[in-house]
Amino acid sequence: MKIRRAIVSVSSKDGLSDLALFLKDKNVEVLSTGGTKRYLESIGVTPVEVGAYTGFPEIMDGRVKTLHPKVHGGILNIRDNSEHQKAMQDHGISHIDMIVVNLYPFVEVVSKGCTFEDAIENIDIGGPSMIRAAAKNFKYVTVVVDPEDYAKVIQNMTENDGATTEEMRFYLAKKVFALTSAYDRAITEYLSKF
Repeated sequence: MKIRRAIVSVSSKDGLSDLALFLKDKNVEVLSTGGTKRYLESIGVTPVEVGAYTGFPEIMDGRVKTLHPKVHGGILNIRDNSEHQKAMQDHGISHIDMIVVNLYPFVEVVSKGCTFEDAIENIDIGGPSMIRAAAKNFKYVTVVVDPEDYAKVIQNMTENDGATTEEMRFYLAKKVFALTSAYDRAITEYLSKF
């Protein structure tokens, strides 16, 4: 699957510049929000604000920004299903080919000691929703949750004229479900103390 549009929304910027500049070089449209958008702009990448794409602003102190049908429809549509493609056209939804997300650092925040309220605010909702959607639809969507995989994705796209292989997408999708399982387990363990 050729990568034409990506959402990049990360709490950790480690290693992101190489991937982001590679995507820019490949003319990939990048959608982003908040701190990630500012970081991308600082390195010379010009992302589109997710709210400009969805037509709906970020609200509720950032709790709601990517939870939108134009985001999830763009991720979850089956590309060779004519009914899905008609729905895409009818609702002005564009394909989203790549998701680059790492989650709010819940474990790091609670391990340093924080208030219960701070712990709750560091439970990521939009990130897990996007990466799970992309992993479910790995046949068509590349999802990258581990900065250690940025170089692998760059190499895979370089070798395949800007596309990723299904083998790469499946490898990355499996990492998503391992991550979200561990993330939810950490939240459960923390909340069980109260």
